[in-house]
Amino acid sequence: MNKKVEQIAKICHEANRAYCETLEDFSQLRWEDAPEWQKESVRSGVRSHLENPGLTPKESHENWMEIKEQEGWTFGEKKDPERKQHPCFLPYEDLPEEQQMKDFLFSAIVGVFSNSGDGENSVL
Repeated sequence: MNKKVEQIAKICHEANRAYCETLEDFSQLRWEDAPEWQKESVRSGVRSHLENPGLTPKESHENWMEIKEQEGWTFGEKKDPERKQHPCFLPYEDLPEEQQMKDFLFSAIVGVFSNSGDGENSVL
């Protein structure tokens, strides 16, 4: 497994978890406790950004939806991994602004760390 992808994914996950808590959503587990399917979803998003520099938050969300659709996920009022339902399984434009913000944060975090780890001033 790519160590850089793993580190960036962990940072993205923890930032998302913290942001969700500001929205009174305490359903996200710490990275260490998150199920493997969730970790792989974040890793996939990180790889997508690293392979496609300049990927917009909207494009990031669309990629996430494509993967989720291939895995059998659909829209649901509440996130339910067993039934594969998610409240963000909507076109980007239909997401509430606070949910769109998650994609902005994800994109920004990957952007900051995408070139790190290559020199002596490495953050990772």
